[in-house]
Amino acid sequence: MSPAPITEFPFARPADRPYLPPEGLAPLREESPLRRFTYPDGHEGWAATGWSTVRAILADPRFSSRYELLHLHIPDAPPGGLPPARPGDLTGIDPPEHTRLRKLVAGRFTNRRMRALADRIARFTAEALDDMERRGPGVDLVEAFAYPVPSLMICELLGVPEGDRAVFHRHAREAMGAGESHDAMQEALTALQDFIAAMVPAKRARPTDDVLSELTATDLTDEEIAGLGGFLLGAGFDTTAHMLSLGTLALLDNPDQAALLREDPDLADGAVEELMRYLSVAHTTAKAALEDVELDGHVIRAGETVTLSLIAANHDPARYPSPEKLDLRRAAAGQLGFAHGIHQCLGAQLARVEMRTAFPALLRRFPTLRLACPREELEFYDMVVYSLRALPVAWDDA
Repeated sequence: MSPAPITEFPFARPADRPYLPPEGLAPLREESPLRRFTYPDGHEGWAATGWSTVRAILADPRFSSRYELLHLHIPDAPPGGLPPARPGDLTGIDPPEHTRLRKLVAGRFTNRRMRALADRIARFTAEALDDMERRGPGVDLVEAFAYPVPSLMICELLGVPEGDRAVFHRHAREAMGAGESHDAMQEALTALQDFIAAMVPAKRARPTDDVLSELTATDLTDEEIAGLGGFLLGAGFDTTAHMLSLGTLALLDNPDQAALLREDPDLADGAVEELMRYLSVAHTTAKAALEDVELDGHVIRAGETVTLSLIAANHDPARYPSPEKLDLRRAAAGQLGFAHGIHQCLGAQLARVEMRTAFPALLRRFPTLRLACPREELEFYDMVVYSLRALPVAWDDA
């Protein structure tokens, strides 16, 4: 007998361990990794929580990512659902349009190119750490480190002029959810889109060594290039910034693991994969079936939405034993923090290079790093990506 349909999807993480999954997800997964879900608008769809189930759906071309086909799992969803994706937004489109656009951009985010950027990433990281050291103990790690490093890197990739980077950084941070309200976030997002759109004709007129300039040499329209620029901002900045802040908190809460990473540079690659699995800051996504699909003994009918819990999948004990434990020596290959399939995060390789540079450098520079406020004062927020609003830290002066 199939479990009864659920009518709510758990989102609130444990207050004492905010990097772990919402407490209601494990029982759902144990009962059935794929089960009926009645959406707030009345749609009868599905919720997927098991690693193998979620991964299979992410890789299956019979499921669509088009926003306008999806029913939303949040109670305050806008009436009528989401509009179609803007030009250049790869997340909300399917092949062949997705294939055309991703192919044009993917060459700019290869492993080889990301390795070539390693020296600049190391320089930006060192400069942020130097600034922290000058300011002394008591800084906000989010403002001083987690945002500047990926923000400077995406400015380099997009070719944002030096004189405009402070404005770009402010808009980007607010657009990624650091503003005080949803309205402020939307205003910042509009300002950022306008900012990038204004850069495109300038790049056409005077191209420089950056991704936007390279895209002007293709057959893309200015609107598509600007849209791709905004998409790349999210792909190469948002997840990394929140991973650096929340990941630092997780390491402070697991000092034995922080010591391992500080002392063993060769651990960095595996540590990034484990932190991505453990934290799953981009925690939920959705797909719509384009045809009937049989999976896990159920038939998902054409038109039905499936909400995919990436964090529940990443904490599935069938894939990762003792998933609640942060273990930087774990073989966390296959973690779904960057999703999977054709919509796997385009900026994943950039994010990996940034994190495997930034985490060890931070821990080595400040071996006595610690939280500088009562734990209950930390404020978390969740606007698509799970985040920390601020992370006050201190350390012992040398």
